[in-house]
This record gives sequence, structure tokens and C-alpha cells, in this order.
Amino acid sequence: MIKFIKNLRSKLLLLYCAFRYNKGLLSQCKVNGTCRFNGKEKFGKNVNFNGVKVYGKGQVTFGNNFHSAEGLRILTSFHNYKGDRIPYDHTIITKDIDIEDNVWVGLDVIILGGVRIGEGAIIQAGAVVVKSIPKYAICGGNPAQVFAMRDTVHYEQLKMEGKVY
Repeated sequence: MIKFIKNLRSKLLLLYCAFRYNKGLLSQCKVNGTCRFNGKEKFGKNVNFNGVKVYGKGQVTFGNNFHSAEGLRILTSFHNYKGDRIPYDHTIITKDIDIEDNVWVGLDVIILGGVRIGEGAIIQAGAVVVKSIPKYAICGGNPAQVFAMRDTVHYEQLKMEGKVY
């Protein structure tokens, strides 16, 4: 029962955010797992979450046709370790995240603030994204590194034909 209530709360929050930021694109957000948002998200069309937690006060933009597996964690705020105290001071640093269209994020991925994930990118399970990822890149690891690129001709053909999942 508690899990049902948490999932319902997450779905309602996602719908609220979608309505607030996207002028009512409610039917285009799908939630299949427990999600926690900070209320500063922007959602494209056909976004699909299987469990995500957004930490911090930064804005996260999810492009069209976004898909994530379970365990996605997004951190938009950090402690300042360069301040006047150790290990960190009272200053909180906030950085936005931009995830472009047609991005697929695998299981248990962490995305840190200040990055842009380019259109069509695939983020392998377990990756820690600490810097921006270019369009069409396939990356993984900790820190995430590009190890392959999508076939852009094939990708663009599917995109032009409107063949999205």
C-alpha cells in the first residue's frame, strides 16, 4: 500500500510539473517507477521515467522522447569545497542540466549539474555523467566516456519518418 501511494504521489507530481511547464501536455509523460522531482523540470513530449530522483534546486530540461531505466539520479546542487571552510563551506552551487531529444539513459545512472546531453545520446547503465556528452554519442563508465557513435544516417532517417518509441 505504501509503495502504491508513493507511486501515485510521483505520478501526480510529474503531471503537475508537465502541466505547469508545458501548458498541459499531460498525456505525454509516462511514469513506471517512483520519481521525485524538484518542481523546476521542463518536460518535452513523450518522456518516460522508470524511476528518477532529482536533487538540488537547478532546472532540468528533458527533451522529447526521453527514456530512462530505474535508478536515475540527477544532482543539480553541490557544496562549495573551495570556500573558507573544510571540507566545504555553507555556499551551495547550483547548475542546470539540459537533456536533448531522443536520449536513452540506462540503469542506475548519475548525472551531475552543468552538463548537456546531446540529441540521440545513449548513456550506459552505471555511468556517472560529469561532463557534457555530444550528439549521437554512446557512453559509459565512471566518469562517463564516449566509446562509440550512433549511425547518424540511420538515426536521421528514423527521425524523419517519425519512428520513435
